[in-house]
Amino acid sequence: QVQLVESGGGLVQPGGSLRLSCAASGIIFRTYVMSWYRQAPGNQREFVALLTTSDTINYADSVKGRFTISRDNAKNTVYLQMNSLKPEDTAVYYCKAVQGWRTYWGQGTQVTVSS
Repeated sequence: QVQLVESGGGLVQPGGSLRLSCAASGIIFRTYVMSWYRQAPGNQREFVALLTTSDTINYADSVKGRFTISRDNAKNTVYLQMNSLKPEDTAVYYCKAVQGWRTYWGQGTQVTVSS
């Protein structure tokens, strides 16, 4: 059974940092493209960052220079380091694993940026 479990969300003040983790099980993690998405209330889910199996990285323009995606294949985990957080970063953050036609999502973790 495939599971993606996000953690690390919470409440943080503007300008603060959080590190999200997504632990995968039931897949050969190193063969999957891993990405992060987010969904704010009333909005569609949007792309945040992507990391391929060959370490190619893409970011949404809104997070470039502030967020960093990384992976540890030994731990079957992908991370999202989020710095200089803004209120508009408030959302539920989801990780996604893709290999060909196989796509899996985690359950999400809430990030709230507020003073």
